[in-house]
Amino acid sequence: MINEYIKGLPKAELHLHIEGTLEPEMMIAIGKRNGVPLPYPDAEAAREAYAFKDLQSFLDIYYQATSVLLCEQDFYDLTMAYLKKACSQNVRHAEIFFDPQTHTSRGIAFDTVIKGMNNALRDGEQNLGITSRLIMCILRHLSQDEGLKTLEQAFEHKEVIDGIGLDSSELGNPPDKFRYLYKRAHKEGFLTVAHAGEEGHADYIWQALNTLHVSRIDHGVHCMEDETLIQTLVERQIPLTVCPLSNVRLGVFSSMKKHNLKNMLDRGLSVTVNSDDPAYFGGYINKNYLAVQQALTLERKDLVRLAVNSFTGSFLTQEKKQQHIAAIHSFDKNIT
Repeated sequence: MINEYIKGLPKAELHLHIEGTLEPEMMIAIGKRNGVPLPYPDAEAAREAYAFKDLQSFLDIYYQATSVLLCEQDFYDLTMAYLKKACSQNVRHAEIFFDPQTHTSRGIAFDTVIKGMNNALRDGEQNLGITSRLIMCILRHLSQDEGLKTLEQAFEHKEVIDGIGLDSSELGNPPDKFRYLYKRAHKEGFLTVAHAGEEGHADYIWQALNTLHVSRIDHGVHCMEDETLIQTLVERQIPLTVCPLSNVRLGVFSSMKKHNLKNMLDRGLSVTVNSDDPAYFGGYINKNYLAVQQALTLERKDLVRLAVNSFTGSFLTQEKKQQHIAAIHSFDKNIT
């Protein structure tokens, strides 16, 4: 069964917003624990409210849900719940986004967010065997000056924060808007990535590459509009962290059968499969793999390549990458 094959396939997840793993049941539980009033009587009603028609309507619900996260324990519980889920789906390594501005704007201390998440990541590696990197995203619908204030807070946590990313509403907020912020991030030694080419056109990907000088593009599906861009991405093997269920749910593609992931693979692009905000988009990483496999008739060799890409596109050491890739090929070889 292909679903058992996908379940057993060793993989990394490179595009996962930890706030987007806040399941309705946990939101209700933490809300009660912290005395935060919510407009939902129970988890079922909350899940029904997880409905939206585009990126902005999703973000509106997303930011409301995060209002229950107040204490270090909340961020620990949120992160640990994801790690346990990821581990059950044979994710060996996760590079996790978090949005500090979503929390500091509500009066939550930056340290509270970081300590809760980092303690969970540490325990996850020790107790579950899943390694991780933490990537701090800047909210692109806010100003660069506001982002710079957040970046400066990250300077004190370089031992914990590995990279800087860019997320939130893409249209009208091009990568060029954060030119100076990324220059500062590079100067301080952070790894850099950016959301580009999800709702935004191919030029946003060019900007992320040429202005922000990122080493990885998050989403990037609109690269197929530009033949020169395709060739550049292939030549440089820039990883693209594609999120299939998210793309369909947000209307980037009308259906999974219309998704361009298979075409991207066939063109030699370094495509990976990820779950983005799985509590909202209908599934964690294995469900994303299964959805594209079924809709696009992916073969086992395609699935292997996606898994290999997930490690080659990660920020792991070369030695660790090769160990994981060897595990993928060993797993595939032993499946009849």
